Amino acid sequence: MTVPRIAELQAPAAWGTVDFISDLHLSADEPATFAAWQLYLQSGTADAVFMLGDLFEVWVGDDAASSETAGARSFEAQCAQTMRLASQRQALFFMHGNRDFLVGQALMERCGATLLDDPTVLHFAGRRWLLSHGDALCLADTDYLQFRQQVRSAAWQKAFLAQPLAERKAIAQGLRAQSETRKKSGPMDADVDAEAARNWLRAAGANTLIHGHTHRPGEHDLGEGLRRVVLSDWDTAAKPARAEVLRLTASGLQRLPLAPGPSP
Repeated sequence: MTVPRIAELQAPAAWGTVDFISDLHLSADEPATFAAWQLYLQSGTADAVFMLGDLFEVWVGDDAASSETAGARSFEAQCAQTMRLASQRQALFFMHGNRDFLVGQALMERCGATLLDDPTVLHFAGRRWLLSHGDALCLADTDYLQFRQQVRSAAWQKAFLAQPLAERKAIAQGLRAQSETRKKSGPMDADVDAEAARNWLRAAGANTLIHGHTHRPGEHDLGEGLRRVVLSDWDTAAKPARAEVLRLTASGLQRLPLAPGPSP
């Protein structure tokens, strides 16, 4: 596997705390998870929040955040408003996931957030931390990687975004149904390829890879002093509920389980 171009981000000297979240899969069908995320952003104390992909269950184009139904703001518009308010207090960064790769610069400007390349090296507290959503490293999931290559192309995205919003939502609904059917057929075994992760870390000059996507929170020793740290997904309907933040300070990494937010 060829190592992609790795972007670089220098944290301002004033930053003392950085949070990482991913795989919230926000949707109007899961109001409790949205409420937990909203409460977290409203009450968060981090200097910066990095949302490393699959923040949304689906994103069919930035114009969805401007749409209304029966005079009410769309769910996407509510998400944009939540991020805009949070960006007035802390720096927000967003990285594409496999569900929300159509988030564009228009949404970022509306929310006061910064779109990150995947992967990106974060320079913080004298160390280099490699950030990724993680899906491109799941080399055994060949069907998905073929799909990923198709939908990440400029030509495919231009053609898709040229369709009316209602049609795009219908297509996305169909893809979600296919995904759910696939999940019910059995557990997904594809995980991040260890050698590919090591290659990325070597190229980045970093010791730690932070990623999401797999919904398997934990830490993995890759040898050679290298490791990967996997973010938790958020599922407030699970027993017990999951809504976890990975926090980085000069002292290192710490997992923070969050209480679910109030029902909206």
